[in-house]
Amino acid sequence: MSLPANHVNSTAIHTFSDELGHLLNISSSTAELLIAVLVFVIIGSVGWVSYAVLSKYINRWAARNATTLVDEIAATFKIVIMTLIGILVIQFSIAPLSFLDPHRYILTIVFLIIQILLAAYAVSRIATVVVDKLVDMTVQRGGKNNKHSTFILKKVITGVIFIIAFLLILNLFDFPGAWETTLASVGISGIVIAFALQSTLSDLFSALYIYLDRPFEIGDFIFVGDYSGTVKNIGIISTRLQLLQGEELVISNKELTSTYIRNFRKLHKRRIVFNLGVNYDTPNEKLKKIPWIISEIINNIEGASPQFVSFNEFGEYSLKFFISYFVNAPDYGSYLAVQQQINLAIREAFEREGIELAYLKNVTFIKR
Repeated sequence: MSLPANHVNSTAIHTFSDELGHLLNISSSTAELLIAVLVFVIIGSVGWVSYAVLSKYINRWAARNATTLVDEIAATFKIVIMTLIGILVIQFSIAPLSFLDPHRYILTIVFLIIQILLAAYAVSRIATVVVDKLVDMTVQRGGKNNKHSTFILKKVITGVIFIIAFLLILNLFDFPGAWETTLASVGISGIVIAFALQSTLSDLFSALYIYLDRPFEIGDFIFVGDYSGTVKNIGIISTRLQLLQGEELVISNKELTSTYIRNFRKLHKRRIVFNLGVNYDTPNEKLKKIPWIISEIINNIEGASPQFVSFNEFGEYSLKFFISYFVNAPDYGSYLAVQQQINLAIREAFEREGIELAYLKNVTFIKR
């Protein structure tokens, strides 16, 4: 790709500087410097006025659409416009300086590179702001903000944009075969890096999968293999769970997404099943009262509702009752609190009724 022609005709400028030097009786280099200062002042003034006008319209647009997204986009536009004006002021101001002619080609490339990078910054900044806005909308619809996964997505978008910018910069050079050689080098380097970082990249893509598919979010209580705990942090490489025992489990994202996960986020109520045994010498009248006693106990506990209470088995050492009820809360702590209330209430009720819970007794048989 050939570079575009300069905006300012160098020959015309040098001719004008020579005439100005004769007119003011100064050297041509001094005249060039004077013209450079004059151009700097004129272009700078025009640029400042232009920025003030554009900034005024941008502020009005932001005021009519008062949102965080619009405010951040407006701030990005202001930064880009101000930086671009500064670049153009410097570019036009140094055009009259003849001692820079041997380096004019390099300077032109440098200014084009700066402008491409500025454009890449603007696009990436706006893209990341939009991603943040979409994540906030997801949170408002009932999701949970996952800052680490959002960070990953924004970095991927930024990386793609700047890779495109790098390829455009590469296209500025007229070296024979530069484009093909660089692409081949990038491809070979990518393969080598992919093999060297295979495990890390797997964790990275697994983190991206967690963000897009949302099998769990921060704050969810999940079962992973033999472990269960609350999701505290989802990182680029690993996820951290706070286990019920209190310790923290760090598990790689690759391992996490390659196994079965039980997520209790959508569990609105938990079904609990347990068995209770009473002694064989318990009278039938009291056995008939036990289902009613336990059902009433569960009904009187807030957040619990009975399902089944029945005498279902003649055990080896006791008469067994099957009890099933629901806890109207998904978290494990609520279940433990409800179960404790039920256990204490059953014991108190059985003591009042004279019903003995079964336990193994030491019985000695004497043979006569």
